[in-house]
Amino acid sequence: MTTANSNYSIRDEIRDYWSERAETFDQSVGHEIFSRAERQGWQRLIRKHLGEGDGRKALDLACGTAVISHLLHDLDFSVTGLDWSDAMLAQARAKAQKRGSVIRFIAGDAENTLEPPESYDVITNRHLVWTLVDPPAAFDEWFSLLKPGGKVLIVDGNMGKETWVKSLQQLWTRIVGKQVTGPVSPDMVERLQKIRERVYFSGEMPAQAVADLLEQTGFENIVIDRKLSDIHWAQARRMPLMRGLDRMVQERFAICASKPG
Repeated sequence: MTTANSNYSIRDEIRDYWSERAETFDQSVGHEIFSRAERQGWQRLIRKHLGEGDGRKALDLACGTAVISHLLHDLDFSVTGLDWSDAMLAQARAKAQKRGSVIRFIAGDAENTLEPPESYDVITNRHLVWTLVDPPAAFDEWFSLLKPGGKVLIVDGNMGKETWVKSLQQLWTRIVGKQVTGPVSPDMVERLQKIRERVYFSGEMPAQAVADLLEQTGFENIVIDRKLSDIHWAQARRMPLMRGLDRMVQERFAICASKPG
């Protein structure tokens, strides 16, 4: 997307890209949950690091269509879902209404939420950190939003790291002269790549790099959890062979960290 407006920033591009993806977002495996096994895997992960909700206040950042928000809601958290895309929030609100879920949705920037300090017990996000323009500023914001003793749970991955499956796909493309197609159009793939080139983690994003930034912010008891195979296996079984295989070998992780009590 091009624009003559000099104030149109990389943040605006990110918002507009995901707004255009909103209508079909839930059709993709890895976004929405399509099996009981995957749902149980997510619930296990959340319980492992955050425990049961017991009415505690949770902020789901970049909530998109509210997949993680609903998981938190089902575990008895009092959930606020925040997203910068009105199109994503429209999908999230419609889903919550259909399911009868009481979830508060607000429009906002995950790097500058405008929410009150020390107002949440937990903060969650999935596949957000790699899109951040300024992770240190974002982590400062999240730290301020948490109550003393509160926790942040980040689920993300080292998406910039080349896997042997991707290398094999590229070799196949060179041999047969035909690009391996995925669920996103080539134009949208190109747009996303141009966005990736300008965010903070423009190359690789190893878990330890994220953990180091959290520690510099003041978080403690930082745990890197790579045991997500139950989730990824459930997703891979519903993907085409090569995409499913790539999902299983990608470096994906969860990171949980606490604000000192």
